[in-house]
Amino acid sequence: MSVEHLKQVQASESNKLKKSLWYIIPIVLLLSLLLVLLFNYQDGISFENIVKGVDSDFAIFLLIGIFAQLVDNTLGMGYGATSSSFLLSFGVSPAISSMGVHVAQIFTSGASAISHYKFKNINKKLVRNLVLPGMFGAFLGAYLLSVEIDGDVIKPFIAGYMFILAVMIIIKGLKQNIKKRKTKKLGYLATFGGFMDSVGGGGWGPIVTSTLMGRGRNARYTIGSVNTAEFAVAFTSGITFIVFEGIEGWKVISGLIIGGIIGAPLGAYLLNKIPRKQATVLIGLLLIFLSIRTIVKSFM
Repeated sequence: MSVEHLKQVQASESNKLKKSLWYIIPIVLLLSLLLVLLFNYQDGISFENIVKGVDSDFAIFLLIGIFAQLVDNTLGMGYGATSSSFLLSFGVSPAISSMGVHVAQIFTSGASAISHYKFKNINKKLVRNLVLPGMFGAFLGAYLLSVEIDGDVIKPFIAGYMFILAVMIIIKGLKQNIKKRKTKKLGYLATFGGFMDSVGGGGWGPIVTSTLMGRGRNARYTIGSVNTAEFAVAFTSGITFIVFEGIEGWKVISGLIIGGIIGAPLGAYLLNKIPRKQATVLIGLLLIFLSIRTIVKSFM
């Protein structure tokens, strides 16, 4: 075997390993967290307890999980806002709602990341640039919310920022061509998005996705890449909440997790079918709705 042929074989094996890691890392982390959750389940895992848990409430949480994940995967944002809004409307307390969404989002974003990679919706360089600063922001926000600040206090300010972005996105989305501009200080954007997502109960997608798309980036690869990076952000945030607040709302968590896993591949598939202009306008309209709703609730 020649030296050149040996190098080609080694390069091929290295590429296969790198591709495998996009599947292996999320799966290993998710299985590890699942074992932690099962170990801490207060009623014990048995067939009888599982049957008891599958009731009308669980079905509602399951459907919420499916719908929220479809919104998040096809529009690149809205999982936390969508699921939290529905949970609260069905009488789930804010504390359990927040815990359930953050823990479940670890699993749903993991499934989303794998799905987007499978359907080739990601820009690997963009994902790498978002992950570490996003994780730092998520940890800082989750820690401060757990021990220091009230997330409801700053929600109106986040909503105002997203409203302005939404108007800009819709205007640009209606244009025939948007000139792509380089996004400077991507790390700061990811840190801010991760921080606000933890503190405000959502914001990674609205802040990061909308900013990148507002600068002319391709909708498909922006949504896929930001959703993929969101797994690392959600994992950091969720683990931080678990460490400092504990685990509550098992039926909510399990319904959202299973629903999100069901909705993730379908959402990733639908992303390829949505034209750029329509996707951009939909994101803008969704942001306006969520922003107005958050502002109104904050002052009621």
